[in-house]
Amino acid sequence: MRGLNHLTLAVSDLDRSLGFYRDLLGFRLRARWPAGAYLEAGPLWLCLSVDPQASRAVRCDYTHVAFDVAAEGFAGLAERVRAVAPLWRENRSEGCSLYVLDPDGHRLELHVGSLDSRLEDYRRRRPEGMVLYD
Repeated sequence: MRGLNHLTLAVSDLDRSLGFYRDLLGFRLRARWPAGAYLEAGPLWLCLSVDPQASRAVRCDYTHVAFDVAAEGFAGLAERVRAVAPLWRENRSEGCSLYVLDPDGHRLELHVGSLDSRLEDYRRRRPEGMVLYD
């Protein structure tokens, strides 16, 4: 196992989703066909796959996709995204995060930080019952 290879999201309207991921979030469009598209952001390969059954229902768990955002670009991006995307959660973790729904209700997090910064935060304020491994 080497890590994440790609992420595929079922979408109900490809043009609307391209507007969100490419035009709003800044993903680079690499390929498009009638039933889908490939985009990339840094090393992330994102596939949007048209599925008429894609649900816009809000999910009731914490499952989500977190995208890495540079600290210097976070405020501007967050302002643009907040204007068009509904929030699904308030940020309660270290670092800047914005939790939004994409046009099909997929839960996304735009996050500044890394696993190392998260663990360092937990070292400072160790939650009860948490064990950290170095």
